[in-house]
Amino acid sequence: MSQVPEDLRYTKTHEWIRVEDGNIGTVGITDYAQEELGDIIMIELPPILQYSIVKGDKVGSIEAVKTVADYYAPVDGEIIAKNEKLEDTPDLINQDPYGQGWIFKMKITNPEQLNELMTAEEYKKFIEEEDVG
Repeated sequence: MSQVPEDLRYTKTHEWIRVEDGNIGTVGITDYAQEELGDIIMIELPPILQYSIVKGDKVGSIEAVKTVADYYAPVDGEIIAKNEKLEDTPDLINQDPYGQGWIFKMKITNPEQLNELMTAEEYKKFIEEEDVG
């Protein structure tokens, strides 16, 4: 069973966000997503933007041995940092998706949107249904 930390919020496209300092969110892909992708060999990191991104915008892509998958902004905001370690060791996402495998940090401009994301309990049900379907 995939790990689903309780302190995060989740999207239907398998991103997670951890909110720190009120309006800073750290974003990555879930344990379930990295298991589905398999061995990650490359990641397209987002540029640190000088403009706003909107919830659902494609931010970058992840290349695994068997597929390529896009990842998306979980909420509105501005990208303020990216995990440059992933350029040399993209498999950190496989090893530690909720820790060293984070992808980017963003300044959240619409915090109400966090309430639209799934809780850990809701996400667990979502991935169980996805596995059955």
